[in-house]
Amino acid sequence: MNAHVIIPADAVTTNLSDILARQRAAFLRDGAPTLASRKADLLKLKNAVRTRLPEFAKALDADFEGRSVSESTILEGVPLVQGINYLRRNVGRWMRPEKRHVGLHFLPGSARVVYQPLGVVGIMSPWNFTVGLSLMPLATAIAAGNRAMIKPSEFTPATSALLATMLGEIFPEEQVAVVTGGPEVGAAFSALPFDHLVFTGSTPVGKAVMKAASANLVPVTLELGGKSPAVVGNDSSIESAAASIAAGKLANGGQICVAPDYALVPENEVEAFVAAYDKAVRALYPEGPASGDFTSIINGRHYARLRTLLDEARAGGAKVIEVGNNPEAARSRPHTLAPTVVLGATDGMGVLTEELFGPVLPIVPYRDIDEAIARINAAPRPLALYYFGGNGEDRRKVLERTTSGNVTINDTLLHYAQEDLPFGGVGASGMGAYHGVEGFKSLSHAKGIFEQSRWNFSAALRPPFGWISNFVAQYVTR
Repeated sequence: MNAHVIIPADAVTTNLSDILARQRAAFLRDGAPTLASRKADLLKLKNAVRTRLPEFAKALDADFEGRSVSESTILEGVPLVQGINYLRRNVGRWMRPEKRHVGLHFLPGSARVVYQPLGVVGIMSPWNFTVGLSLMPLATAIAAGNRAMIKPSEFTPATSALLATMLGEIFPEEQVAVVTGGPEVGAAFSALPFDHLVFTGSTPVGKAVMKAASANLVPVTLELGGKSPAVVGNDSSIESAAASIAAGKLANGGQICVAPDYALVPENEVEAFVAAYDKAVRALYPEGPASGDFTSIINGRHYARLRTLLDEARAGGAKVIEVGNNPEAARSRPHTLAPTVVLGATDGMGVLTEELFGPVLPIVPYRDIDEAIARINAAPRPLALYYFGGNGEDRRKVLERTTSGNVTINDTLLHYAQEDLPFGGVGASGMGAYHGVEGFKSLSHAKGIFEQSRWNFSAALRPPFGWISNFVAQYVTR
């Protein structure tokens, strides 16, 4: 059965509700899947992804009108397959009841926590990583024993259609369904009474999704974004830091929620950093933005947004510098922006207030680490933070005095690929987490169970009260 459902605008709510009702009825009919069933479903998903990965890379290249096939394979495929492997290895251990402490006065009773599937999980995935950010939450939902409905972005139609075809070949619609459509479908989807809703996307849309979900008291996991800083410490290697920041900033054309959004650089090292960054960009893309390894901006609207931000910065007195080889070659490709740095931006400029989601790196000088920390803390809490430098006092201050979703030290992006670390935001960058055991628990219900022993003293605490009950009451309130 094909799990791809294209919904006419005039029948959105009815069709979505019908799919949800069938999935919920199937869940109630069949109950929680066994460990063997979950592992088998995860293996089916993994094998399908591996088989279809070249097709996904081609579909993404078509949707972006220029996305690196190698980059798609590495950034979409590798973390996803490794994440599924990790779930299969560990889900049996996570499913086991957890023994919990029982107070002395309740012995010989026992207590435990069991993790039950929630039921039906809704997944709303973004355009920047349509495959990975649809299927990693799905894999987590399957590991936790749930059924799922997925709404991928309308900005990647070829990839979304292939995703639906693949899932329709391996899962019945009552287990996994994919629905496609524009904003009206997304709005109706977020208003469904799921047992949990996972959304990955921008902070403004995340707020709307959470508001819609709240009408049905649906718990949400929100993976949003924000301006993730890269702090270049005084004791860092400028060339090494610049190379890592360039790789993280320019991967997928900068369209990554955990990409370094701006660099905080010691004021006496700014010139050296710009030179090192330019050198790193040239090494990454010898042919410049005409390279098949360099990814275009997703569409004309987002390209125009970035151009407007750069024009605003330039008009306000900032210095906008295209770096790397042949930056003019960007003009020969659809909605492609050359790697760019911005110097001298002021706090009111959009390049320092909006999440960029493109190959643009503002460089902000700082005098000492306290000033850098103050700047980070003056903004909404970011999804990621990067620090470059030794294990000294400055690093300790940054780690202890800032709050972010996750941190990578002396590199960029790689915390996302660690299967045993939770991935999630904090504050404006999101709530909840998936990956690792935290993801399994997010999509499970932790049911506490107390089991009374045949031989117990609870009767002594019931009326009519006597000296034993009074003695016990005095004992336990000490």
